[in-house]
Amino acid sequence: MLVQIHTPLHSGRGEPGSLDSHSCFWLLTSQPTLETFQDLLHRHPDAFYLARTAKALQAHWQLMKQYYLLEDQTVQPLPKGDQVLNFSDAEDLIDDSKLKDMRDEVLEHELTVADRRQKREIRQLEQELHKWQVLVDSITGMSSPDFDNQTLAVLRGRMVRYLMRSREITLGRATKDNQIDVDLSLEGPAWKISRKQGVIKLKNNGDFFIANEGRRPIYIDGRPVLCGSKWRLSNNSVVEIASLRFVFLINQDLIALIRAEAAKITPQ
Repeated sequence: MLVQIHTPLHSGRGEPGSLDSHSCFWLLTSQPTLETFQDLLHRHPDAFYLARTAKALQAHWQLMKQYYLLEDQTVQPLPKGDQVLNFSDAEDLIDDSKLKDMRDEVLEHELTVADRRQKREIRQLEQELHKWQVLVDSITGMSSPDFDNQTLAVLRGRMVRYLMRSREITLGRATKDNQIDVDLSLEGPAWKISRKQGVIKLKNNGDFFIANEGRRPIYIDGRPVLCGSKWRLSNNSVVEIASLRFVFLINQDLIALIRAEAAKITPQ
């Protein structure tokens, strides 16, 4: 395209002393129209080919103007040395503090709601920390569980076992609005079990008792314990609640230590 621009529009007749095509362009005004080029062809017929049209001259003139090739156009020289700015330099000159931060009210509302929900969940977890008094393990075999120094007793079922690690735990059926320590639904169907079926408590003398707080009876070694009643649990006691059967195992070593400590405190 540059070759086309720089190539002169040769005279059709080549008469010496006649104006060439570029010289004719310098005679034009700053904003020539199509009529201006037609008048130029009429006044200087010897400077152009006979088949040259005013529209072709106008297109050629526009190309020369686009690339700053007209006589009345000046091209600003490029700065010398390291003064040429690249994109990174221009980006560094931008003052971020002056940029307008468009507020998205919908996004801010969604972020506020999400933040409030997360804080509420954190508070709920913090409130339930003291309730995490029971660990649940899957049954992998029929061997007796290995007690650690934190497990007081184990309520062992067919599918899972509940490790009792505090002196008092609640048994029942967990729901969205009711959280308990021992969720019996993990063992099997528990729709007949009350949300709070009972409580197992360790006395200071080392004895375990179970209290029934549900509508249905709890069977200890085949003996029914009705609502409002309690019964002492022994090692290997069979606990049956609404067709779910468990074996209550006591950490004898840890309970012996508790009884020894209790005997020291009890006055003679």
